[in-house]
Order: sequence, then C-alpha cells, then structure tokens
Amino acid sequence: MNDKDNNIEKVENSENEMTDSIGFDVSGHILIRDKETGEELVNKRNAIHYGNLGYLISQALGNQDNKIIHFMAFGNGATSVDSSGKVIYKSTNTSESRETSASLYRKTFAKVVSNTAQNSDQASNKLEVIEGSGFTDMKITCTLGLNEPSGQQSFDTSSNNEGDFIFDELGLISYVDGANATTASTSGDLLTHVIFHPVQKSLNRIIEVVYTLRIQMT
Repeated sequence: MNDKDNNIEKVENSENEMTDSIGFDVSGHILIRDKETGEELVNKRNAIHYGNLGYLISQALGNQDNKIIHFMAFGNGATSVDSSGKVIYKSTNTSESRETSASLYRKTFAKVVSNTAQNSDQASNKLEVIEGSGFTDMKITCTLGLNEPSGQQSFDTSSNNEGDFIFDELGLISYVDGANATTASTSGDLLTHVIFHPVQKSLNRIIEVVYTLRIQMT
C-alpha cells in the first residue's frame, strides 16, 4: 500500500469516528408545602430513573406521540417504623437500565400534570419550561385541594403512617395511551422516585408539590 492509499484510509477512518460527544445530566428537586400557610413539609433532592427517562427523551426526539411527563403519583409504601419509633427508608426504585416494571412501592393516588386535555385544572397543575444559563428547568406543579384525594381523613392528626394518604413516596410517570390516560398511571414508565418522611394529606389542608427537573448538556 502506497502513501496515497494510507492517506485515503486515514480520512475514511476519521470520518467513521465520533469526534464530538455530549453528556446529558438530569437532577431533581422536590418541595412539598402547605399552600395556604407556606409551611414546608418536604424539601429535598430526588432520584432519577435514567433508563426510563432516557428512553422517554429518545422517543420524544423521534417525534413519537405523547412521550411526555403526564402523571405525578403518590404512595405510602416506602417507609416503616421500627420498635424504637425510628423511621426506616427504603431505597428508590431507580436504575440506569430501562425497566417497564419499575413503580412506587405502593401507589395510592395519581394526578395528571401535563399540559394536555386530560388535565382539568391547568392553573394549579402544570408543567413549565424555564430557560437558564447552561441548563433548562422543567417545573412541574401539582396541587392537592381540600377534597383530594377522596376518602382522606378530616385532620392531619394520624398517630401512625399506615393510611392510604399518608404519603412517603412520590414519582413522575409518563403518558399512557388510550381512554384511561387520566387514571392508568400504573401503566406508564416511572421516571423519578423520591422517598421522604411521611406527610399526611387531609381535608384541612391544601398541599402543593413543586417538582423541578434540571436538564444540562455537559
């Protein structure tokens, strides 16, 4: 092989190599507060299910219909109390691989938060995109009114954390195709998971959840 052939081969090989790589970082933060008094009930970072979120993003970039964050789901299966009264926290159900079976430990309620027709109150439940310097925030707000969920206790005075609406876990879930898009959150992909000290939702308080996902290219 002569020098000309060597140069041609080098050019061909360089064209096949990836010359630019981009890192993709997502971090999350959750704030749960009493909407009327402003009392902060939970203020912490969350865990990302990178396998499921990465799949959702790739599908959205491929123009697949309804590949969006759609539900905010609440549950009460992520903590227990030992004999000394200490709260024991489970690990989050997250992974770097895609898992269609990933879910909250015990989902008891979910609400639509996407800006779609299935969302009946887009003033209190919404998804906002906020541009920053070197990052983009997705701010998801979910409000549980006085009468939500149905069947809750009248006052936030429970002596244990066993009630359906004494929440200790929360997650964002993708859209579900079909007629049950407002209720079938168990069929969507779990995208994030956060576990926290139990918080009771009762008839005497309005709870607002502000869930922020910060997306950065690195």
